[in-house]
Amino acid sequence: MKLWNSRSSLNGSDFVFRLLSAVCALLVIALIVAVFLQLAESSMLAFRQFGFSFLLSQKWNPVTGNFGAASSIYGTLITTLIAMLIAVPLSLVIALFLAELTHPVVSKVVGTCIELLAAIPSIIYGMWGLFVFAPFMSVYIQPWLQAAFPYLPIFKGPKMGIGVLSAGIILAIMILPFITCVIRDVFKMVPAVVKESGYGMGSTTWEVTHKITVRYGLTSIVGACFLGLGRALGETMAVTFVIGNSHRITPSLFNAGSSIASTLANEFAEAADPLHLSSLIALGFVLFIVTFVVQVAARLWLRQMQKSFGGGL
Repeated sequence: MKLWNSRSSLNGSDFVFRLLSAVCALLVIALIVAVFLQLAESSMLAFRQFGFSFLLSQKWNPVTGNFGAASSIYGTLITTLIAMLIAVPLSLVIALFLAELTHPVVSKVVGTCIELLAAIPSIIYGMWGLFVFAPFMSVYIQPWLQAAFPYLPIFKGPKMGIGVLSAGIILAIMILPFITCVIRDVFKMVPAVVKESGYGMGSTTWEVTHKITVRYGLTSIVGACFLGLGRALGETMAVTFVIGNSHRITPSLFNAGSSIASTLANEFAEAADPLHLSSLIALGFVLFIVTFVVQVAARLWLRQMQKSFGGGL
């Protein structure tokens, strides 16, 4: 079959298909550029008023007209970090269990349950976190952490149940099914003959798992982690319910905090002052930049990993 690679070899239908595909691809780029320009233009008032200090100040007071993004950026990064530290190891272990260690029937049942977790709306996670998980944290988890680690500043503060730690754990529960499902599917695509070769050479299950299965899907594992990271950075309603919505930067994970998304959800509808509205849009612009940088960094890292492994991943 002759492969076409030039315009002269295309018939009419192929040319139309190629043109439509190019238009759809360019449309995505145009939408990203349009969003970027709109956010930049709408946030210009805030940046002209506060300058670079907008990114460094934690003051956020709509009454006095003082706005700073530092506390929201800090809360976004800390809750995302907590979520990733919890979700990534759990997702990897669960995916290995489903793909390698358990009976296919059990794998199918548990896998379906995990997929159902991904379908639950975020506001349901937020309500569950506020009415069920937060009281559980305040009665059991937070007192135990303070008793077990009395000298750590991250575990000091009031035991209210809501706060940065609770928001991070809720985020971890939300992104866990996304990361798990991707990694599980990658592990299931590992050629059986490759694993059988490892067993035939006398390798144990652990050796085959971490030297063959994990290595085979390493780039996809990293991609799944960044997929969960992108979801965690922009999560709104679930975090809004449990983070406490306080514009302060404190070392304690028990204290209330705020994220960029929760600040937007709480205040955007009531922002009548142009400076207040521009400051909120500036927060969205910062979140857009952070998410874009994370995705670019992920692509560059994956490309570097592929080069270092000789393209064998």
